[in-house]
Amino acid sequence: MHAYLATIGRDLGAEFVRIGGVADHVHIVTTLPRTLSQADFIEQIKKASSKWIKRLDARYRCFFWQRGFGAFSVSPSQLEAVLQYIEAQQQHHRTRTFQEEYRQLLHRHAVDFDERYVWD
Repeated sequence: MHAYLATIGRDLGAEFVRIGGVADHVHIVTTLPRTLSQADFIEQIKKASSKWIKRLDARYRCFFWQRGFGAFSVSPSQLEAVLQYIEAQQQHHRTRTFQEEYRQLLHRHAVDFDERYVWD
């Protein structure tokens, strides 16, 4: 899946730096193509990858991405820390779920959110 996501992004004009994640989420570090908004870029990636995986095998017919997504800019001075974080996803999520981690991130940065709209 990660390699396919990178291919879709490159076809859209993005430069992928790193893709990683675990079974219930994915992290993508990339540039944003000048011709697409964040929402359009993510929509294209989700649409193309959903079609691909559903055709890959019958057991994936029910696959879907959640409607929402999180997008964050990364300072060049923090890029290496973000890349290391992505590489450590398997061990990181042994002690904390993605939902717990995401809530903590939003609280730490004083981002107001409504649980009804964060998760599908």
